[in-house]
Amino acid sequence: MGHGKKYLEAAKLVDAERRYEIGEAAELLPQISFTKFDSTIEAHLRLGIDPRHADQLVRGTVVLPHGTGRTTRVIVFAQGEKAQEALRAGADEVGGDDLVKKIDDGWFEFDVAVATPDMMGTVGRLGKKLGPRGLMPNPKSGTVTFDIERAVGEVKSGRIEFKVDRAGIVHVPVGRASFTPEQLRANVAALVDAVNRAKPSGAKGTYMRTLTLAPTMGPGVRVDIGSALQAANA
Repeated sequence: MGHGKKYLEAAKLVDAERRYEIGEAAELLPQISFTKFDSTIEAHLRLGIDPRHADQLVRGTVVLPHGTGRTTRVIVFAQGEKAQEALRAGADEVGGDDLVKKIDDGWFEFDVAVATPDMMGTVGRLGKKLGPRGLMPNPKSGTVTFDIERAVGEVKSGRIEFKVDRAGIVHVPVGRASFTPEQLRANVAALVDAVNRAKPSGAKGTYMRTLTLAPTMGPGVRVDIGSALQAANA
């Protein structure tokens, strides 16, 4: 597929052979984003694992210090006092059977679903609809909990979930082209650190192979993983 003129101009600014130090990459990214909208910066982290093996699955959550730059819509399945807590914490929609029915009827105007453990029997009926979309509340990702205030607050403030795909790659948004280099650097460092901590027991050889950062529709910038880890531990 042929790339447009703007893409080619942006690509000229990137040395494809080079692995950029995290700070340099963060400076370069806003320069190579050419969309009219404030494009998302995505991180693609290729891992040296085989995700087909259960002991090599990588998943977890990380709170990006500067958020993703987009508003996350959160719904909460809860009742009584917990429903009130969800509303106070800023949930976009709160309910029980009524909310389950609304989704069953085809409503999906949300990014993250949180549920109290006592509601999971009810929410379980939506498994076929929420599961494939990656929207099912899950204790591992902190979205099945009685601590509703914290769960909603974290998601709203920039907590993202990461999970390795079939090809052994983690893809997540780490900000926007309008972010400052410092914000991008801090977000990427937090992600790399979290993925490093989530290293599974079955991982052999080099765990984190390559890290590429790219704006929507723009060229990728390869980043030196060691520099991102150093930034995280600084």
